[in-house]
Amino acid sequence: MSIYLLDKTLQFDIYYDCEDHDLEDNICVTIFERCPPDEQLLRVGETHLYLTPDEARQLGEALLAAVEQSKSNKGH
Repeated sequence: MSIYLLDKTLQFDIYYDCEDHDLEDNICVTIFERCPPDEQLLRVGETHLYLTPDEARQLGEALLAAVEQSKSNKGH
């Protein structure tokens, strides 16, 4: 799954890395940054973050909780 942010200058690819099936942290979040150097957030154009299933679930739950909080505060 790819997610694009900041006018598509940041790309997040999230996937199960089957080559690392024997490792505990086999869920990969790859971040690509494509923008001029003076606008970069990262030091490099590509980085990988490997998560365990529990860490990935926690991240997903935190994002969903923030979505619900954002929805409930609309109109305040």
